[in-house]
Amino acid sequence: MKLNLLSCDAQRPDRRAIAKCIAEISSNIDESLSNELTDILLEGDAVDIEMEDRKSGSALRALRKLSIDYEIME
Repeated sequence: MKLNLLSCDAQRPDRRAIAKCIAEISSNIDESLSNELTDILLEGDAVDIEMEDRKSGSALRALRKLSIDYEIME
């Protein structure tokens, strides 16, 4: 499943938590790349990630908890 992470609406976004979440839910992103993608997302640009289908429910809840807007690209 492909996700397009659009923005983060949190007043004080937790960079470390967002990077950890991206690394955990994605199927091919390591910690270093997740930190870079987090910076891109917080600067206001969208980020595409590939996610394993079996993780989808908990991953989408985690993104909502971090105030990250996303769209499912499939």
